Amino acid sequence: MHPEFHISQREAEDWTVVEIRGEADVYTVPRIREHVINHIEQGRRRFIVDLRRVTFMDSTGLGVLVGILKRIRAHEGDLRLAIASREIHQIFRITGLHRVFPIYDSVDAALSAP
Repeated sequence: MHPEFHISQREAEDWTVVEIRGEADVYTVPRIREHVINHIEQGRRRFIVDLRRVTFMDSTGLGVLVGILKRIRAHEGDLRLAIASREIHQIFRITGLHRVFPIYDSVDAALSAP
């Protein structure tokens, strides 16, 4: 379906960095949701979702991030986004979600923010 889609994670300090590559759309959202929820259920509470290699995001991609944010906040956790693409950044501005999510240019910037 989406052979170029890939999701992985690594631990950095006390954060779980989830890297998404490819398209975040109706076909890949279930994998994104399952991946992050599994880590929340394992007790992880602080996430950086690295969207720097996302080539396309639709409303279901935005929706899964909002749902994940609500779940993380219910556990008193934290979610930050790393976005480099102007096109992906613009989606967050148009929808007003740039006011909801802390957005950084890189994972390092997200890690070092207070």
